[in-house]
Amino acid sequence: MSAPGLAVVPADTPLVDIRNLTVRFTADGPARVDGVSLQLARGECLALVGESGSGKSVTVRSIVGLTGPGARIMAERIAFDGEDTQGWAGRDWCAIRGGRAGFVLQDALGSLDPLRTVGAEVGETLRLHTPLSRDARELRVIELLRSVGVPEPELRVRQRPGQLSGGQRQRALIASAIACDPELLIADEPTTALDAAVQAQVVALLRQLREHGRAMLVVSHDIAVVARLADRIAVMKQGRIIEQGSAAELLENPRHAYTQGLIRAARLLHGGVQVPGAAIVRREPATPLIEVSGIAKSFRGPDGQSRAAVRDVSLSLESGETLGIVGESGSGKTTLTRLILGLETPDRGVVRLGGRDWAAMAGTDRRAARRNIQVVFQDPLASFDPRHSVAQVLGEALKVHGGPSAATRPAIEALLKLVQLNPEVADRRPIELSGGQRQRVAIARALAPKPKVLLCDEPVSALDVYVQAQILELLADLKQRLSLSCIFISHDLGVIRRVSDRVAVMHRGEVVETGPVAAVFRNPAHPYTRALVDAVLPVTAKRPVTAKREAANA
Repeated sequence: MSAPGLAVVPADTPLVDIRNLTVRFTADGPARVDGVSLQLARGECLALVGESGSGKSVTVRSIVGLTGPGARIMAERIAFDGEDTQGWAGRDWCAIRGGRAGFVLQDALGSLDPLRTVGAEVGETLRLHTPLSRDARELRVIELLRSVGVPEPELRVRQRPGQLSGGQRQRALIASAIACDPELLIADEPTTALDAAVQAQVVALLRQLREHGRAMLVVSHDIAVVARLADRIAVMKQGRIIEQGSAAELLENPRHAYTQGLIRAARLLHGGVQVPGAAIVRREPATPLIEVSGIAKSFRGPDGQSRAAVRDVSLSLESGETLGIVGESGSGKTTLTRLILGLETPDRGVVRLGGRDWAAMAGTDRRAARRNIQVVFQDPLASFDPRHSVAQVLGEALKVHGGPSAATRPAIEALLKLVQLNPEVADRRPIELSGGQRQRVAIARALAPKPKVLLCDEPVSALDVYVQAQILELLADLKQRLSLSCIFISHDLGVIRRVSDRVAVMHRGEVVETGPVAAVFRNPAHPYTRALVDAVLPVTAKRPVTAKREAANA
């Protein structure tokens, strides 16, 4: 076998060539990828789209040998730059990964070492694949972080991943992947958790890389992002490619029924359609369920300086309504959430639940009040004990709030039925479920204490548009049936527009605009809100404009 990258290959040889790829993780288990064939030319962008669990990520991991030691891979050919990689060992891959092929993984927190600084993480690729000196690497890392929209890059290089927001971690991961200007960039959900403005910047950056002849393989559930980047699109379902073609042709004239449904769902969610919510039922007297008055919270950074995460924020949630909170990563949404939940104490200001000050409540009163406000997180898998079955997860929630006698099998099955899951799911572990099923279990757990308020923190950002639509429909149904009020936090304006009665726009720790969602998005008053609305990507094939012009407009 020749050393990777040294063989001379014809110019028309595909950079990536996969033929009849099948991947299993047990000898007698189902095929996660079943007979997939695809080619990627130099300078081309191919996008893989499809539902969660369709085999997209397994397919792209196969290209760079990252399917894991337990994977059983069969293929007629898996080639990179003309060389068949099926016999490659770890040392062979070291010459490719990071240098000639950059990989942006979906789970930024799991991909970055929590014990190393962001600067060390991004700089590692430069250390391994370039002759740059240490000082030159540090300057390059700051430049890379700035190029992908990380605020205060000189500060962030000294922070650890856990000190960054989810979107900032994702951007740091993209910076690491493009550090060595690779021939191939594999991006697995590269814009997950990014607001519309930063998403537009990242997409413009990726298109600029394309202008310099870089090939790109993009996995995304965001059809608007795919439409903006891809030359060709391949649609996957149940491990197979069911349809592929040019982006323009597939988006405008999809042939397969599944593709047609996927595009319809994307256009409904992101096409500016206002879906009326349930009528707001206000209590008498009209005491807000949650009232935030003039709260502020600062944290001390690694340089010893105090930085405000939330600045003088005031807002309220009325009975029966959904309040959407939207803003970029690092805008203060997560800190505000923790303050509302009583997990952080404000430096000044007051958070009231049902008219009562959180901070002034005694321990017993706080525990009783906490039942009334429950959370649905972005990543339910990370909040589940991996050793527990679904029945144990829900049973524990019922015990905490109702005592051991509440955690009966009928009560557990009733919760599952409430979120439209088959009771048979109770005996499975969360890792065995799809992303949409796990999120339904997370919602069921939040409903166990019969709360008055659901706080939904990016609950659909990691799901494909089909499943997003299902979860949003489920939440709307539960809100009406159970007389719930909701705080819905998202970077996705399409989601916020669909679910919210009112919206609060956060920027740099402040609420810069608030009002009825239709009015705010139709006639935004603040420049930041206008920038967010203007940056929303349409679900249409990319326009023939240069990436440099796009980057200037972003």
